[in-house]
Amino acid sequence: MLRAPALVGAAGRAAGFRGPPWLWVAALVIAALFAVPVGYLVVRNISEGSETLSILFSRQTADPLANTLLLAVTVAAASAAVGTLLAWLTMRTDLPLRGAWRVICPLPLVLPSFVAAAALLAALSPGGMAEEVLNPIGLGAPSRIDGFWGAFFVLTAVCYPYVYLPAAARIGGLPSSLEEASRLLGEGAVGTFRRVVWPQVRSAVQAGTLLVFLYVVSDFGVVKLMGYPTLSTSVFVNRLYDAPLAFSLGLILAVVALAVAGLERASANRALARLAPGGVRAQRVVLGPWKAPATLAALVAVGAGLIAPVVVLAWWAVRGLAGAGSGFDRTSVDLAALGAPALNTVIAGVVTAGVAVVVVLPLAYLTSRYGGRAASAVHTVVAGSFAVPGLLIALAVVFMALKVPGLDFFYLTLPLLIFAYVVHFGVQALRSAEVGVATVDQRLEEAAQTLGAGRLRRLLRVALPLMAPALAAGGGLVLLSTMKELPATLLASPVGFETLATRIWNANEDGFLADMGLASVVLVAVSAVLTWLLVIRNSEHLR
Repeated sequence: MLRAPALVGAAGRAAGFRGPPWLWVAALVIAALFAVPVGYLVVRNISEGSETLSILFSRQTADPLANTLLLAVTVAAASAAVGTLLAWLTMRTDLPLRGAWRVICPLPLVLPSFVAAAALLAALSPGGMAEEVLNPIGLGAPSRIDGFWGAFFVLTAVCYPYVYLPAAARIGGLPSSLEEASRLLGEGAVGTFRRVVWPQVRSAVQAGTLLVFLYVVSDFGVVKLMGYPTLSTSVFVNRLYDAPLAFSLGLILAVVALAVAGLERASANRALARLAPGGVRAQRVVLGPWKAPATLAALVAVGAGLIAPVVVLAWWAVRGLAGAGSGFDRTSVDLAALGAPALNTVIAGVVTAGVAVVVVLPLAYLTSRYGGRAASAVHTVVAGSFAVPGLLIALAVVFMALKVPGLDFFYLTLPLLIFAYVVHFGVQALRSAEVGVATVDQRLEEAAQTLGAGRLRRLLRVALPLMAPALAAGGGLVLLSTMKELPATLLASPVGFETLATRIWNANEDGFLADMGLASVVLVAVSAVLTWLLVIRNSEHLR
């Protein structure tokens, strides 16, 4: 009687199925839920049959695909250059106030990209800040920047931190002996960087660059505001009157995003495999006459990605509060009108963060405590949903609620919106939850079990208090991402449910720039606090 279960257990372990059955059931249900949107995209395209094939090889697909890849490649390359340069300047040179620059350089992360784009357009609009500043000195306002170059400028300005952070981490941990040996052999600063530093940081830079590529591929707000047609804008425009085209374009966008995510994961693994052991911090490179240009370069990068947009938004907000609006703008703004959008933003973010942590916790236990190939495969399914743009996830769940019998009561409801958020951002909570589970000493749980505590009591009284910091960090990341999410909110939110992100978008579309500026300042302020607590403060060990 005892041999059969033993044989089954051995076969399961050989196949990588480690852990109790109830945990596997929970993990498989979680993976199935996370796979629903992409699965629906595939099924919907298959159901269209020959029409899908004709669309996939048509001009309607080729043009936005080419635009998407062109923008993603150029922005990724520019972000790699800017991020790597800033990382080297702040970690390896005598750049003035380099400690402050290490804190300031990642700050464009707090600014949603579509808000930066709206700020640029607002600055150059009639009655905008550029006109107000330049007209008194006899200069005309610069012409409107839009299309490819507008999207390229904004996305590069807000995306370079994705390269800066891993590059700075790697440069800050490089052993000093290699660089010192290069100097002794007569190499200058440029030669040392090219021959010694770059080969060590290349993998980290590549991983960050692929993240930028993925971000640009999935971007909707910037390219829509700039009038640059990409796959994401084509999906959004065609979702109502040409659903087959929208789903075909969506499938292509999902395939590109998942392929890039796979490359990013492989690049990150290579970066970990090639780390050289750390050592004493290397001697600072003396910039000499290049100190002023280097400081100016850092100021331009941070100014374009953070300072200038915030100043423009604050300028419009102050004008609105003072009743000095002009042009198409309202002459004043109502602070009380921001109450409902701010409350909705907080509710959606907090609920999403809490649900995401609860949902991914069983999978975190499975991967951290038991591991194995099967658990890794389930983890990959959940992680892959983060690579799929929120626009596609929302599109899939909205059409499912309309087309699948019995799901119509979910259509445009808050639970549907929360589900889309959790599927898109849940992996952020999963990574932190895995760290939290790994920090729990199993001997404490075994001791509690010996004292008669059941599984639920052990979880509540022993494990959760120890995991709380990591779970809070993961939930905070989900909260931050949810607050800034635009396309999923536009597509899947209930009628009349307005968040700060959608209010900013709608105010800009209507030309109410003071409303847009004030809402943006509020959103950026909250995002800045969360980014400081969750991202920048955790990187202070690099100093």
